[in-house]
This record gives sequence, structure tokens and C-alpha cells, in this order.
Amino acid sequence: MVVVLGTYLLALGSAWVVIVAAPPSWHPLLAAFVADVVATLVVFAVSMAFDNASLYDPYWSVAPPVVAAWWVVVAGSGDAVRQVLVVGLITVWAVRLTGNWAYGWMGLHKVDWRYDQLRVTRGRVPWWLVNLGGIQLMPTVVVYLGLLSVWPALAGSRPFGVLDVIATLVTAGAIALEAAADVQLHRFAAAATNRGRILATGVWRRTRHPNYLGEIALWWGLWLFGLAAAPSWWWTVVGPVAMVVLFKAASIPLMDRRSLERRSGYADHMREVPALLPRLRGPHGQLTTPNATEHH
Repeated sequence: MVVVLGTYLLALGSAWVVIVAAPPSWHPLLAAFVADVVATLVVFAVSMAFDNASLYDPYWSVAPPVVAAWWVVVAGSGDAVRQVLVVGLITVWAVRLTGNWAYGWMGLHKVDWRYDQLRVTRGRVPWWLVNLGGIQLMPTVVVYLGLLSVWPALAGSRPFGVLDVIATLVTAGAIALEAAADVQLHRFAAAATNRGRILATGVWRRTRHPNYLGEIALWWGLWLFGLAAAPSWWWTVVGPVAMVVLFKAASIPLMDRRSLERRSGYADHMREVPALLPRLRGPHGQLTTPNATEHH
């Protein structure tokens, strides 16, 4: 953990140098993006030195509150209630998600199975390029796109209103859903008797990936804050859309393939339980009642 902390302090320091050295003409969005990329490059360099791409994993949740905190400082006038809510919700999400990562961190000797798989299936592409582009820079860019709506949310001058209330409920609900999903998953995985079984109870009963659903919903909630503060910034919807694409095109298929290989009956589970959005009614209009047991 010392290496991880040292790496992220170095990354933070490097990002701060970029912010301080940035020309006054740079918009805070541009300055944040350049600093974000530089910090990612620092984490990448250390991950290569220790041959462990998993060093990047907490970056997903560590960077956003730092960016949001700086933006609220430079944003100037904005609705104070909205600013407190946005920064507060991002911080709660970040602390919770980073804590979830720390709970499962096993040290520098352990690498995420997905990265081991990429190393094997990368073909002739150099590992450093796969690590830099696919594992680190790509998520950094996607998260930055998700953060675009946070700038108008913090700098926008429109008064706090009904859409902000909806945004608060969506964002807070997303954090709660993701937290519940992670807690239930940890408890399920901790029982040796559940090895090879399928978690299909609690929030996992009506969606195969409630943790991903919560993560995606968080970014839609932040976009609603931006829309409430400055409707002309509606185009920042590119952020939550990018999140949907990332999880639908990469994360979910990867996890489903792994479960198909490791869990008997998972193909049936995929037919019965949607990947993300719960199915309220069946094909003939009847209410669905997914199997409430922990395995099929």
C-alpha cells in the first residue's frame, strides 16, 4: 500500500505542477484534462516499473473529487447548494468506491485477472501500449468525459430547482445501489459454499450487474446537475453515454464470459435476468419473478 500511496501522491503533485504552469488562457476544462493525462502517465510509469497494471485501478475514483474540488475553487459564483451537493456526492462516491478497491487489494504480487487475460490475448501489440492505451488512458478519458457536466454544475448560475432535486435523488440512489451491490457480493464471495454459484439475491436478483448499473446511474445524475445549472451544456451528455458504451461493450461482456466459464447455469441466468435495467414485465405482460436462490 505504501507504493500505491506514494504513486498517487506523485501523480497529484505532477498534476498540480501542470495546473500552476498552465497558461492563463487555458479554460479549466483544458487544464484539468492535461493534468489528468499527466497524472495517468505517472501512474502508468510506476505500474510498468512494478509490472502491475492494477496500480491504476483506484484512479477511476481518486481523480474525480480532486478535479471537482479544484473546479469549485476556480468556478467563482455558482449556486452554493448545488456546489455542496455535487462535490459532496462525488466525494462520498469516491471514498466508498476507493475503499471497496482497498478492501480487495492484495498487494503488488496480485494483478487483476482481466489484465492477465489482455497480456495473453494482445497478439503482437506491445504490452506497454496495451497497458497505457487500453487499461489506463482510455478509462481516464471516459471518466473525464463523465466529469464534463460537473463544470457547468459548479459554475452555472441558475438557482437550485426541481431538476436538481431529481439529480440528487438519482446520484444518491446510484451510490446506494452500487454500495449495496458490492457489500452483497463480498458477503456472497466470502462463503466457501458459494464457490461456482450465481449470486441472484438482493439487488442482484433483477439485474446481473447492479454495481455497473449504479456506476452508470451516478454519471447520469451528475449530468442532470449540469443540465439544471446550465441547459446550454446539454452536450456533456457525451459523458454518461460514453459510460454506457464502456460497460455495455467491454465490462459486461467480459464479466459474463468469465461467469459462463466458471458458473454452471449462467447461460440460463443470462436469459432470465437482464444485464442492467430490471425487466418489470415478461414478454406476455406478466410480472417477472426471477429466481431468488443463489444459484441455478
